[in-house]
Amino acid sequence: MSPRVLVVGGASGIGLACVHALVAAGSTVVVADRAPVDDGDGLATGVRVDVRDADRVRAAIDELTAGGGIDAVVYAAGTGRIAALLDMEPSDWQLVLDVNLTGAFNVVRAAAPHLPRGGAIVLISSIDATSPVAGLAAYCAAKAGLDAFSRSVALELGPRGIRCNVVSPGVVRTPLVAAELARPGAVQRFVDRTPLGGVADAEQIASVVAFLVSPGAAWITGARVPVDGGMSLVGHPPESELNGSERG
Repeated sequence: MSPRVLVVGGASGIGLACVHALVAAGSTVVVADRAPVDDGDGLATGVRVDVRDADRVRAAIDELTAGGGIDAVVYAAGTGRIAALLDMEPSDWQLVLDVNLTGAFNVVRAAAPHLPRGGAIVLISSIDATSPVAGLAAYCAAKAGLDAFSRSVALELGPRGIRCNVVSPGVVRTPLVAAELARPGAVQRFVDRTPLGGVADAEQIASVVAFLVSPGAAWITGARVPVDGGMSLVGHPPESELNGSERG
């Protein structure tokens, strides 16, 4: 029987790329997302859910697992707001933490009881978790928290044979950053700070996620895997150069 993987935030961007990569690797995929779940090819079934609602998350996962359980979870839900610290609205701070960090807690807490020995959890973080970026205080803090959370999950669930790892992308071509990358000179600023000289496609992140879910990664847990073309070795362009409003 093929592994059954829950992809949270799988309706677009990195999450949708993970759906395709996992299906290509032979998994059956179930998607949970606040947006309508339609991957365009009918590859995945899904349910609408807001990760900030702990009760709804638990109910959705109980519903999805009633017919056969799950073997792995990928948490790819995320959002961000670009704003100077002194200009940031408390509501924006809370939104970014709720989606990127508390949502992961809600999902892992609800899904872990359904995972078997040999199960896997993969959380999508960011290189910004360890590299401070002006204008992204909430995003950096949330992703740093996600990294720390993943290590605690790995420690606590390890005795049950469940692994937890983090994938940390740099800049990736997704709908959430399309406007940012469309600004004059923006792509080149990222390329100049990336040793491999480019901007990632979501598929390049998804292939690493698929590996971490697979039996080939059976002895990897508590790890943080940068998938950034080396950008974390150099650093992020100043956010003041980008003048954007969202990130994810």
